[in-house]
Amino acid sequence: MEPVSESLRLLKRQAEIERQPAGGMTLLEERELFAIRARLANFPAAVRAIAELSGAKHQSVDQIRVEDVERWDARG
Repeated sequence: MEPVSESLRLLKRQAEIERQPAGGMTLLEERELFAIRARLANFPAAVRAIAELSGAKHQSVDQIRVEDVERWDARG
């Protein structure tokens, strides 16, 4: 899987887990968060591009698409 699509998928899952109400996160989800963060460390450029685009467009990660990130990253 390409770094951008994999990073975006992981960031969306991370956001989904973190949206849980206080005390609603299971031990399994907490462990999954650690695993997600470790995998995201492998794609710093993709994560940075997604974060930049999200901030520039004032959109949450859930609203970002792979195509948007690829166009943003290619802007040069």
